[in-house]
Amino acid sequence: MPKKQNTPYDIEKIMSLDYVNQYLKETEEIIQNIDREAIAGVIDLLSDLKRSKGRLFILGIGGSAGNASHAVNDFRKICQIEAYAPTDNVSELTAWTNDDSFDVVFKNWLLTSKLSDKDALLIFSVGGGSKKASYNLVLAMETAKEVGARVVSIVSRDGGAAKKLSDICILVPVIVDERITPHAEGWQGVLWHLIVGGIRDRFPDR
Repeated sequence: MPKKQNTPYDIEKIMSLDYVNQYLKETEEIIQNIDREAIAGVIDLLSDLKRSKGRLFILGIGGSAGNASHAVNDFRKICQIEAYAPTDNVSELTAWTNDDSFDVVFKNWLLTSKLSDKDALLIFSVGGGSKKASYNLVLAMETAKEVGARVVSIVSRDGGAAKKLSDICILVPVIVDERITPHAEGWQGVLWHLIVGGIRDRFPDR
């Protein structure tokens, strides 16, 4: 019998499976190479924040802003840490943007919230912030350092400003350049759920 020829649909299915296998292989590499001591360090730091009744401000831009909103829910409900995401308040965010600039939205939000040395920032970012990209995150972190607030971050690439300004920086390893963003933002979710679970287990009675 003549060999069956693959149809365009068959070829697409093969390509899809190849992509799935490749993406998950990259995920396995990230699992093997991510800094586990840094993750444990964030659990320790945010557990101390809970004990001292400090507040947690979670900052992100783009997809990371969506992750910040979800993470606030988990830190508040599961860990009972007072947490906020400035991007959840679109009215205030756009007012600061319109009247001052997008660069200062987080800085001004934090100053209005009376950020203090009892509080902490959790930064979600792909590149970690620089003068060219996500400068609003950089100014927020600098403001936190000025008042003595702690800074932790989950970022990728070379870590950007977050790597320099954070007390603890969890760096999502770069495996393939074209998928830096999906891996970085996907791992934000993996890591905050891991961290939330670690804190919850330390406080079984909350």
